[in-house]
Parts: sequence; C-alpha cells; structure tokens
Amino acid sequence: MSDRPRALFVTPESPYPMIGGGALRSASILEYLLSRYETDVFCFVQNDAANRPPRGSDFRPPGVGRWTNQPLPFHSKALFPRGWRNAARLIRRMPPLVDRFAGFECALRAATGGQRYDLAVIEHFWCATYAEMLRPVCDRLVIDLHNIESVWHKRSAAEGGVLARAIHTGFARAAAALETSLLPLFDLALVTSKPDSRFVESRFPHLPVAVVKNTIPMQSPRVVQREDQIVFSGYMEYVPNQAAVLDFAREIWPIVSKHRRNTQWKIVGKSANRLSEALASSPRTCLVSDPEDAMIEIASASVAVVPLRVGSGTRLKIVEAWAVGTPVVSTTLGAEGLECEPGRDLLIADDPEEFAAKVIALLEDSGLAAEIGANGRNRYEAAYTWRTAWDELAACGL
Repeated sequence: MSDRPRALFVTPESPYPMIGGGALRSASILEYLLSRYETDVFCFVQNDAANRPPRGSDFRPPGVGRWTNQPLPFHSKALFPRGWRNAARLIRRMPPLVDRFAGFECALRAATGGQRYDLAVIEHFWCATYAEMLRPVCDRLVIDLHNIESVWHKRSAAEGGVLARAIHTGFARAAAALETSLLPLFDLALVTSKPDSRFVESRFPHLPVAVVKNTIPMQSPRVVQREDQIVFSGYMEYVPNQAAVLDFAREIWPIVSKHRRNTQWKIVGKSANRLSEALASSPRTCLVSDPEDAMIEIASASVAVVPLRVGSGTRLKIVEAWAVGTPVVSTTLGAEGLECEPGRDLLIADDPEEFAAKVIALLEDSGLAAEIGANGRNRYEAAYTWRTAWDELAACGL
C-alpha cells in the first residue's frame, strides 16, 4: 500500500490524444498529479455515430489508478438537434454542456468505491455540479476553469447577429447565476491568465485563485522547410475558431491573396474538413483535418494567424506556433492573457487591413519573420512548457 496522498481527477473529455487546448491542459494537470498522488480518473467519453470511441482515448499514462470511462449518449451536431437542445437550455436557464455532464452521481460514486481522497480536481466548469457530492469524501476540492463561461457568452453576444445576441445573452446570465452558486463550493480555482484571475477574485473574494498557464510539453526545435503558407490551427468544432476562420476568409485573406499570388492558406486541426463548403470560394485554401502531427504543419508555414474576436482563457495555438518558431499575427483578444511583448514576440492587429499588412510584411521580410519567430521560441521556453505549469501547481500547494 502506497503512503502517497490520493487524488481524484474528473474530466469531461479524455486528455488523450493531446489534441486541442482542453486536452493539452488536462493532460498537463493529470500528469502532474500522477507524479505526486495515487490518482484515480473519472472520464466522460462520447462515441461517434458509429459507436466508435475517440481515437487514442484508450491510452492510459503510467501510474494511473482506477480509470473509469463514463459513456455519454450520442448527441448529433447537426443544426436542428443542436438548436433544439439549446432552446431547451434557454427555457431551463441552463448554460450549454453543464446539463450534458450532470446526473451521473451514482456512476461517480460507484467508480470511487468509497475511497477517501486528499484532493479532487474537476476539469471545466461543466463538471462543477459534482462538488457538493464529492465534498464529504475529499479534503480539498479544486476547479480548473479552462474558460470563464459567463465571459465567453457575454463576448459572443457582443459579436453576433440579433438572434445570436439574444441566445448568448441568455446563456451569459445562466452561466453567471450557476457560477455564483457553484464556485463558492470549491477550496481553490485554477485559471489560465491574470485577467481571468482578476474576474474571479472580483466576484468571489473569499475563493482562492491561482494562475496556471496553458502550456505544452517541451518541444525540440523542428527543422522543416518553410513553405509559402500561412496557417490557422485549432479545433474546428469550437465556434470561436469557426468564426475566426470565416471572418479571416471574408475580410483579411482576400487582401493577402491578392497581394501574394502564390501564398497558400492552411487550416489545420480536428474536424477542419467541416469548413470545406464554407471555404469553397476562397482561393488557395487547404484543409488539413485531424493531422497526425499538427506541430509539423505549423512549423512548415511562414506565418501563423490568430484572428480571434471571441473567447476566454488563453490560446494554445499561439504557444504552439512559438514552440516551432513560426511568427504570429494575432488580434488583441487572441493574445489576451499571454505573457508577451507585442512587436517583439508576436504582432498584434485588430483592423482587417492592418492585420493583412502585418501578415504580408512577415511573408516578405525574412529577417523580421526570423526575429519574431526566434523571440516567440524564447518566450515559449521561458514560460510556456509543462515545467512552468507544474511549478505553478506546486506553488499553490497541490
């Protein structure tokens, strides 16, 4: 019998494969716990329409204790079923996905088997409803807020049309109400950035908050041939990524592609092919869906673009570009919360014409591109590897 303390890790998605910002963050925290605790995992899993589990979700890191996969019923992502679900949520004043992962108390109780834990870490606000149930069997409860849901919806409401504004305004209010009732049940909240920390501290002054940055494992420099390409990377079922790609296609890419007749725009990430119809009329676009190694795809591009206008938390797509030395052009919101120096570690532009001009400048000035890329790599090594996140976790007593 080990004399190490025991931890429980509850997550709405498998950290493996480490594809996408959510999985990368969860994997970092889980592997830190495994280095210090006897750790059990309760993981929600949704199979696809053919009842196949996500690729790589059966991976188990060394040292894990009991790992319980809790199947979720299949939910269609087609327009009508999603619209119906969200309409029902608005009526019940329930923010998206919280209801998706609620109601499995019996399964969680069976998975933990009467075990007492020194620590329980719950990933995402979506699973925060289990705090009350876990309190009697856990000495310390921690919530890891990948995003601030109420902020995410409030920002989405500001960017959308009339219907989208109404929907996101309703969800922002529902999320804020649920945050008010659930977050005080925790002993510690982890957030990704100082802006998120300030937000939580202002609303919940008695809840301790710690910043644990979004990071990726240490990457060796990639030696690949740079192509005449720009790249956008991300999970393409995530609405802010979809909106960013479509905005770029409409407002920025026409300027760049007219000036640069041979430059290609590459969209890389899980489910990228779902944008094929929307981008059919955009010249010289290439969709790389579910790549085996997204980092090579990012490394082979000359510029990474992050034209996000909606979101919360911080963007690992910038950290990934830094890791491979690819210079970045981002909106202010895209770089929000990152420790960086605009003009040195990356370029910032919010106006479409200015954004396009900065992309073109990096494509045409190899010296500037190399300098910005090298500075980004240095920033990554100094502040955005797993070692940094693990030091931050240790600093807050985990």
